[in-house]
Amino acid sequence: MSVTTRVPARVRATTAAGWCAVVAAALLLSCAVGVGVGAADLSVVTVVDSVAGRLGIGSGTDLLTEHIVVDLRLPRVIGAALVGAGLALCGAVLQSLTGNALADPYLLGMSGGASLGAVLALTTGIGIGGLFGAATVSLAAFAAAVASLLVVFLISTSRSGALVPGRLVLAGIAIGQFTAAVTSALVLLGDRDAAHRVLQWTLGSVAGIRWPGVATVAVVVAVTTVVVLSHIRVLDSFAFGQRAAASLGTDVERSRWVLYGLVSLCTAALVAQAGVIGFVGLVVPHAARMLVGPLHARLLPIVALLGALLLVWADIAARTVMPGRELPLSIVTAIVGVPMFVWLIRRRGARA
Repeated sequence: MSVTTRVPARVRATTAAGWCAVVAAALLLSCAVGVGVGAADLSVVTVVDSVAGRLGIGSGTDLLTEHIVVDLRLPRVIGAALVGAGLALCGAVLQSLTGNALADPYLLGMSGGASLGAVLALTTGIGIGGLFGAATVSLAAFAAAVASLLVVFLISTSRSGALVPGRLVLAGIAIGQFTAAVTSALVLLGDRDAAHRVLQWTLGSVAGIRWPGVATVAVVVAVTTVVVLSHIRVLDSFAFGQRAAASLGTDVERSRWVLYGLVSLCTAALVAQAGVIGFVGLVVPHAARMLVGPLHARLLPIVALLGALLLVWADIAARTVMPGRELPLSIVTAIVGVPMFVWLIRRRGARA
């Protein structure tokens, strides 16, 4: 390989590392700001002192401030970052697997299935005073999302046991529409209080995430990240199409089953914790490709960081735009995501 071919690749790698460092620093600062923002605004110094006091490495602050910072706001902000990173990562993988620029984490009917499970728990009252309390909503959402995924896979599998990509997308749309219809019927037949709770859940929020939820999301996102990073070359090969990927030595069917199943289960777990949050998994991968290019070794880290950064700031905006009232996250991400996506489309069209 000549020097002229090595230098551009080295420059691109350096650029990708630089962008990761910048976004990571912005994410850390944003998390500190996010913990300080609320009904009682706190400085970054107070936030750091409270965390240090809980860890036993400083004088700390008063018990009320420490409780607000460590028990309420910190898990919420970290949860938002993890959910954003996971959704963005899943969106990037699905866009590569399907070759569809409009693919997002909810492509396979995950959001519809999860919403149906949550609505069943909320409208029946199980998610309010049941054996597991509010956790029942998350459990029901996850179970229903997985059930929807199994139906989609059943419809999409050929007699030889292969996943048919076109059929997979259509099955996801069909199951999503069916579950949405059933969900609407349950809401209409339920009482007003149940309808309000359902609306809050389906529009997305990280307000209810506490440390057990953070631990669950962290494990799910970590496992997904490790497995996806181990399939970087596979994802790169899919950019040239199924036949080209097979000619490059990729086990196409095995890779599809592993990656589709993995990102779908990850999405189901994220939706179960935070509800349905749109546009993160759709817009962020496109923005990341503009910064570092399409190679997944450079793309996936910046995708995860940008997704985390976007959702942390979306949560900050949701808490501060309307004093005394909190906006659902999907409203904020749509307000940001739609103009950004239109701009990306126009920019790509201009280059073409």
